[in-house]
Amino acid sequence: MSVLSGKNILLGISGGIAAYKTPNIVRALIKEGADVKVVMTDAAKDFVTPLSLSTVSNNPVYSTFKSDEKDGTWNNHVELGLWCDFMIICPATANTLFKMANGNCDNLLIAVYLSCKSKVFFAPAMDLDMYKHKSTKKSIAQLQSFNNILIPPAVGELASGLIGEGRLPEPDEITDFLIDHYSSTLPLNNKNVLITAGPTIEEIDPVRFISNHSTGKMGFALAQEAINLGANVTLISGPSNLDIKSNKLSIINVKTSDEMFVKTMSFYDTSDIVIMSAAVSDYKPAEFSEKKLKKNNKELNVKFKKTKDILFELGKIKSKQFLVGFALENENETENAKIKMKKKNLDLIVLNSLNDKGAGFGYDTNKVKIIDSLNKTHSYKLKQKTEVAEDIFKHIIQTI
Repeated sequence: MSVLSGKNILLGISGGIAAYKTPNIVRALIKEGADVKVVMTDAAKDFVTPLSLSTVSNNPVYSTFKSDEKDGTWNNHVELGLWCDFMIICPATANTLFKMANGNCDNLLIAVYLSCKSKVFFAPAMDLDMYKHKSTKKSIAQLQSFNNILIPPAVGELASGLIGEGRLPEPDEITDFLIDHYSSTLPLNNKNVLITAGPTIEEIDPVRFISNHSTGKMGFALAQEAINLGANVTLISGPSNLDIKSNKLSIINVKTSDEMFVKTMSFYDTSDIVIMSAAVSDYKPAEFSEKKLKKNNKELNVKFKKTKDILFELGKIKSKQFLVGFALENENETENAKIKMKKKNLDLIVLNSLNDKGAGFGYDTNKVKIIDSLNKTHSYKLKQKTEVAEDIFKHIIQTI
């Protein structure tokens, strides 16, 4: 999920040749999960049609104060300004920059801009000499003094044929600028989060193995929430059918507990937050049979040995990491979780109970208790695992 997901974005278009790029800008923003509305000047209609923008945005396009000449209904500029989470004026011509800087309110776009209480981005686009002119630079400086945010123009071939600064960035570059800006304000920006998820499998022979019922849903929900909070996430997952698409996520697939141990250790030193939500097998066959074991007898006896306790090993070498573990219990639950927390040198432990219906392996819901470093227990009702992930990260952020 993008940081722009669920955002209400108001795109203001003024009358420059670069306006032809705006339908693709709308598409790019919607692809990130945003809801986009468009307000444009009359001059902008010479370069891009309201019908095109309405089609790609799935919203009406606003360009005049009156929405119907016959009955006098009007487009409320104040409501549009209050609706948006942020406004982006793109392209911003020299004329529109001057009007914004000086409050010259002679069209709907400027009226909406002056009514907007949220953050405003502006992307100047014009020919090289126009952009370099002192009056343009003065308008830009004035807008920045209002805490409006400049999206710098690109360098390239301009409509005049000249090469230089003044070109409107490409739609994906504008989208990336907005994503980077909002990511920088998130609580886990530039934090490296390491999460394990899913089961492990321990092979008995080429055909058989032992495992558990974990699906990885809790771990993947945690990974998605960490991404939403701005973190760079490494997700080490046992066999799972789940997936997340994000440029802030690296998924590493493993099968066995030994593989999970090796991969976890390799990323541990560079991690700020480590959440071990995987259901790692406690035991594995003492020996792997290269050939399929024959069913010659009524009973098949397989000798098992303990797997490496990954969480314990991490706790022993913990330095700067905030280390979170999970405990699945069915008796003396809170007491056993607290013992595990102390033994494994954890900063937080999340307790699941096998006695809670609708919680645990395979479900989309979970019911947990979170025990913090002050030994306080925080109990939660049955929730979607996505909501549980939010609760867990709230505790982490309050502590780090």
